[in-house]
Amino acid sequence: MYEEQASTLPYVVAWRGGTPPGGGTQRILPDGCLDLIWRDGAVFVAGPNTVARVEACVPGGRYAALRFGAGTGPGVLGVSASELVGQRVPLDAMWPAATVRAIAEADDPVTALTAAAKRRWQGVDRAMLALVGAARTGLPVGLVAERCGLSSRQLRRRSHAAFGYGPKTLHRILRMQRAIALARTGRPFAAVSADAGYADQSHLAREVRVMAGVPLSALLR
Repeated sequence: MYEEQASTLPYVVAWRGGTPPGGGTQRILPDGCLDLIWRDGAVFVAGPNTVARVEACVPGGRYAALRFGAGTGPGVLGVSASELVGQRVPLDAMWPAATVRAIAEADDPVTALTAAAKRRWQGVDRAMLALVGAARTGLPVGLVAERCGLSSRQLRRRSHAAFGYGPKTLHRILRMQRAIALARTGRPFAAVSADAGYADQSHLAREVRVMAGVPLSALLR
């Protein structure tokens, strides 16, 4: 079970989930975000990924979380995203234990997570918003930097802090996410590759296998 709901914080999605009694595994794809997660009373940060992460599901586990998009998470956590890539880190390693304990014991973890995030909210970096838009369209990094009044090096440094990786990796991840969304509508893979910005269908297949760890057809099953 998995469901999303609107958050009162911009570029943030609240979600809840649960796993069946038998457990199993789940494949978590990179998406340019990081998550603040409550799981059965434990609270931790799921850092950004560059490739899929396959995790064992806790049998009967319950989840409540916030997913931070547009590079908004690191400001709330007080830690650069580059320090969290591919990691699961207990929140009490970053925040006071009393604060984390209150979230862990809350009757409504999403409300508690949102309230805590609001108190630490740093706003939205307009340069990172521009970078996300450029990554989705394939706009050159140098042009984005120029429009934001930054050098290419400055933009890359801020990208690593906000997303955990540079603009090129962000572009690849968001392009794959778009391709998967298109493929789930039933469109032929050749059309998906063209519309998502790949050179051809074989390029799409290689990229998905590298980042997702399985072929596109397997993700759709």
